[in-house]
Amino acid sequence: MVFPLLHGEAGEDGALREVFELLGVPFVGSVGSACRVAFDKSIATTVVRAGGIRTPTQVALPHETFRELGAPVLVDALGDQIGFPMMIKPSRCGSALGCSKVTRPAELPAAMVGAYAYGSVAVIEEFVTGTEVTVAVVDRGNGPIALPAVEIRPESGVYDYAARYTAGATRFLCPAEVSSEVANGCADVALRVHAILGLRDLSRTDLIVTPGGDAVFLEVNVAPGMTETSAVPLAIETAGWSLGKMSADLVRAAAARGGHDRTIQLAAR
Repeated sequence: MVFPLLHGEAGEDGALREVFELLGVPFVGSVGSACRVAFDKSIATTVVRAGGIRTPTQVALPHETFRELGAPVLVDALGDQIGFPMMIKPSRCGSALGCSKVTRPAELPAAMVGAYAYGSVAVIEEFVTGTEVTVAVVDRGNGPIALPAVEIRPESGVYDYAARYTAGATRFLCPAEVSSEVANGCADVALRVHAILGLRDLSRTDLIVTPGGDAVFLEVNVAPGMTETSAVPLAIETAGWSLGKMSADLVRAAAARGGHDRTIQLAAR
């Protein structure tokens, strides 16, 4: 019985979970194929948008394309299509590594190089102004439930790697200081993302709430952080749950599900 909590490509790209499926080992969390889609920001955003959820305008550029076409041409094109400010991210990476906010054209080439240091594809997307919140979805065996939204207030203004893992660098407010209507809307979006991407057991969806109250999808995590600077334990506490009891429930549900579901389904076909 495995409860995978590894971050980044090693734990969230689906490969490790496909090994568990292959070996018939029960595990908590989404299956490998769903993780593979969710982990790639360019693919997940496209799928979620097709499901009717608002997402930022986004362009994905492989390193080879950026190198061959050249920065000057692409800077102008991206400025026209995306506009400034914009966010630059590796398509497949966790913990906000290689992510940066770009406010003017001169900053874009260095930001692209920084993103390519963590992967061969960079995502360039519209910077959405608003309140950043994150909503965990948990299924303890009786269907998925959205936990209270956590509002994220990084001191630097950007929720980057340092803001995520430096104690005191970010304030987390739970429940988020938004209206009940907005909070319910965020919960609905998180549940819809969980369903659209075929996720299981546990996920965390990051959103921006615009000044008009709309929840805009940023990304989803299939192995959300469980440290003292993480949002999910705070949401669990606010919901009146015990982290230990919730984890035990997830383990029990996964054990009851067993590790041979995929093998049996393949055999039946």
